[in-house]
Amino acid sequence: MVTNRSRRQRMNSFSLVPPGFRFHPTDEELVDYYLRKKVASNRIEIDFIKDIDLYKIEPWDLQELCKIGHEEQNDWYFFSHKDKKYPTGTRTNRATKVGFWKATGRDKAIYLRHSLIGMRKTLVFYKGRAPNGQKSDWIMHEYRLETDENGTPQVLYRPYNITSLYNLFGFYIC
Repeated sequence: MVTNRSRRQRMNSFSLVPPGFRFHPTDEELVDYYLRKKVASNRIEIDFIKDIDLYKIEPWDLQELCKIGHEEQNDWYFFSHKDKKYPTGTRTNRATKVGFWKATGRDKAIYLRHSLIGMRKTLVFYKGRAPNGQKSDWIMHEYRLETDENGTPQVLYRPYNITSLYNLFGFYIC
C-alpha cells in the first residue's frame, strides 16, 4: 500500500539528491539489480527510476519527467510496460501519438559472471506512421530479462522494461 508519506519520500528521492550525485548504472546493474527487483516487486533501496507509459509520451517530453534532482543531466532512465500490438499476439506496439519506435540492429546480450541475464534492444524514433515515418535523432535502449528456451520469462510477475533514451544531436539520454 502506498501512503502519502511513502509517496513524499519517493518524490524527495528525485528532487533532493546531493550536489555531484550521478546515476550511471552499467547494463549489468540495470538488468540484474533494478529490472529484476522491479519485475519481482521487490523494494529498490533508493528508487530513482520512475514508472511511465512510454507510448503515451513523446520522447522530447520525457526529460522533465525522468529528471533526478535539479542539475542538468546527460541521461535518464524509466520503467515502462510493454504494450502488445494485438491482444493475443506477441508483437509490441511502439506507436505514440505523433510517431513510433523502430528496432534497429541486433539485440545485445548482457552477461553477469558469464551467465546471460538480459538483452538490450536499440530503437530509433520516427515521426509519422510506418512505413513512411521520418527518422529523428532520438534513440532508446530497451532492457529486458533473459527468457528460457520456451520464450518464457524467468521471472513471471510483470512485463516491465527498463529504458534509457537519448537525442544524438541534443546530447540527451533518457
